[in-house]
Amino acid sequence: MKISKWCLLLLAGVSAMAQAADRNDIPSCYDYAKLSQYRPANSGRELVVIIDQTVKVPLQIKNTSWQQIMRFSQPGDHVVLYQFSALLQNNFMQRLFDGRLEPLLTDKKIRDNQGMESLKNLDKCLSEQKQYFASAMGGLMSKSFAEKGDNIAKSEILDSLKRISHDLEQDENASRTLFLISDMLENSAFDSFYRNNALRLLSPEKALQQVKQQNLLADFAGAKVFVAGAGLIDTDAKNNYRSGKIIQQLEIFWRDYFTASNAELVSFGAPALNVDLQ
Repeated sequence: MKISKWCLLLLAGVSAMAQAADRNDIPSCYDYAKLSQYRPANSGRELVVIIDQTVKVPLQIKNTSWQQIMRFSQPGDHVVLYQFSALLQNNFMQRLFDGRLEPLLTDKKIRDNQGMESLKNLDKCLSEQKQYFASAMGGLMSKSFAEKGDNIAKSEILDSLKRISHDLEQDENASRTLFLISDMLENSAFDSFYRNNALRLLSPEKALQQVKQQNLLADFAGAKVFVAGAGLIDTDAKNNYRSGKIIQQLEIFWRDYFTASNAELVSFGAPALNVDLQ
């Protein structure tokens, strides 16, 4: 469907609106149609997408991850996109997108009391809002993944997750889903899941105890967690074999970590996520 000229002009206001205190990177169709007072309540659902920039993700997983997000996201949802990396000059944790898809106006009593032109503008804008969201998310995601030639040796997953949990609003009434696209292989001053340039067999209990001692647990407010890309192998790397036992121990560690961080690891895609976000 072709996006109308007036909607493109409306959506061009994203940069200015993102500066506001209550950030929303999706301009409001209700404000545009001058029907702000009739905006229904949001869905109460929140999707937090987190991309690990240190990982070279295959095109298939990039595409299926974007499709997962599009299937999940519905009118009234809050969607946030983070990118993280090692702390380098041009690579660091950022909130790249923070937007709210608006609920549809379905109340017949309210609709019957509005002008036809206002309702027409509102309905058209809302129908195109998801297209805008899909385009914006797709563009930002494509720029967030590591590209061929990128070589970021360190991966600050644990510290980044803690910082992201602090950055998120702690809304106990929200239904939060975390979608983490990462190899889940910590390689930092806190800990390294490697030994002699190869992935080591973790002791989940010892690794979690070390996380606790270093105050690296987070609080994700009861979120459901889905992972894509776990254990991904860089085809240019030496010693890039991942045994089933190593991946199993890796999953146990992260399951325990998320439980201790007030979240539930629902699915651990190693590397493909084969269930739908929920």
